[in-house]
Amino acid sequence: MKDGIHPNYREVVFQDIGADFSFITRSTIAARDTIKWTDGKEYPLVKIEVSSKSHPFYTGKQMILDTAGRVDKFRKKYGM
Repeated sequence: MKDGIHPNYREVVFQDIGADFSFITRSTIAARDTIKWTDGKEYPLVKIEVSSKSHPFYTGKQMILDTAGRVDKFRKKYGM
């Protein structure tokens, strides 16, 4: 591998600001802030708006809106 051409791959803390949820993983993303993690070390911090703790698909709160009655039309047409 050539020196100086690869991004800095390190451990980073991602914090979901809406769900008060944080996790640590490895990434090359640039971060301005830092946070002290539970192990006592300081890591770069990236604040995100959506994670598996706040996204409706993963929380089970997703609603399917059928405003045009497409499901009813399908059931009527194909007899389901």
